[in-house]
Amino acid sequence: MVGEFTAYARELVIREETEIHKQPYKEVQGILDVVEPCSFVLQVNFPIRLDNGSIHMIRGWRAQHSTHRSPCKGGVRFSENVSVDEVKALAALMTYKCATVDVPFGGAKAGIRINPRNFSKNELERITRRFTMELAKKGFLGPGIDVPAPDMGTGPQEMAWIADHFSMTMGHLDLNANACVTGKPISQGGLNGRVEATGRGLFFAIENFINDKDYTSVCGLTPGFEGKRVIIQGFGNVGYHSANYLHRAGAIIIGIAEFDCNLYNPDGINPEELNTYKTENGGLQGFPGAYAYEGYLMEENCDILIPCAAEKYLHADNAQRIKAKIVVEGANGPTTPKAHKKLLERNILVIPDLYANAGGVTVSYFEWLKNLNHVSFGRLSFKYEAKSDLRILDSVETYLGKEFSIPTDKINREGIAGLATEKDIVHSALEFTMERSAKKIKEKAKLHNLGLDLRTACYISSMEKIYISYHEAGFVI
Repeated sequence: MVGEFTAYARELVIREETEIHKQPYKEVQGILDVVEPCSFVLQVNFPIRLDNGSIHMIRGWRAQHSTHRSPCKGGVRFSENVSVDEVKALAALMTYKCATVDVPFGGAKAGIRINPRNFSKNELERITRRFTMELAKKGFLGPGIDVPAPDMGTGPQEMAWIADHFSMTMGHLDLNANACVTGKPISQGGLNGRVEATGRGLFFAIENFINDKDYTSVCGLTPGFEGKRVIIQGFGNVGYHSANYLHRAGAIIIGIAEFDCNLYNPDGINPEELNTYKTENGGLQGFPGAYAYEGYLMEENCDILIPCAAEKYLHADNAQRIKAKIVVEGANGPTTPKAHKKLLERNILVIPDLYANAGGVTVSYFEWLKNLNHVSFGRLSFKYEAKSDLRILDSVETYLGKEFSIPTDKINREGIAGLATEKDIVHSALEFTMERSAKKIKEKAKLHNLGLDLRTACYISSMEKIYISYHEAGFVI
């Protein structure tokens, strides 16, 4: 599927009037050929003993799509539908995604073919630790080689097991061993802001286009979030956090689609209340703030549709029935090439996955840097910067001859000076990354007269960066 999307972008890259265009055609064509296939694919098969004493065979894969940057980066998913082709495709997507948002990693992906709901916590730990060892033995794991992260069916706990097992075995002499994986709990070297990173990044991605009248006017919308009706498919980590940020910005979450039920309320669903209900009841069924929706919720009338589940939920058969004005890909590969084409023909703006959900890998990069630096962001400068702000505040008050009026019950002088936390720094850096990337995407779309085709613009932008990396390294022997 990634290959179908990249074909047109590849032609435009070769034709573009840039420094790339001035290179010999055969060299440009050759380097782009190098980028297309996965560099390495590892398949592992190993047994584990279940809690009941029986033996169960586990099959898993890790694909490294590109090593033009080191280390490789990509999630580990636990899913009974995972396959080697899916892992390879998602690894390729990671390469282009990292390049789109200027994160210096190559793309990778891993998958284990299990349904994690069918295994106990102890069994999942044994599976994760054994998989960690298999990856490390074959050179598919390490802070400078290949750095996994959470994905479908995994989270901070699995990442903590990976970091711990690698540190105790292959990485026991490596001071940076903990940087072999990101998405860890805070106590294990994780980063404040990583859990909500993908959802927050998705919010910033929408913000950079919904406030641009050049795009909203074509879609038939007015700029801004206020009053925009949103339907979200999938209420996991990405779905919940993106819903929360959109709700705070003034959007109305009218529908939530999950595996156990579909919820709908034209007056709006409160994401915080829904998440609390889900935690307490183990699902969404029976939530009092909405009613069960019969039918295909993604085809309901709305302004913004956000698929946050799995691949290929928008396809040729249902693309004509989508009524949203903007589709934002919170999941990886939720739109097939044929569906993408049909949505564009109907002037539906698609904000593609390789930009929209890049918040996760962006903040993973920050966590990796934190682990390599062995110090949290801002620790060396928090207090100094706050005192500097207070000195500026004092100078302004002296010049004006009066003190600023500060409600003492809500904020103190240090509060107005802005004592930033690690999370504040991470959120600020993520916002800047998404804003800068959106600007580059818009420039490419305008240069090639792509209109609403942001996906092709993303691929052009990322391909150029990957090409330059290969070309300037002189990698061919």
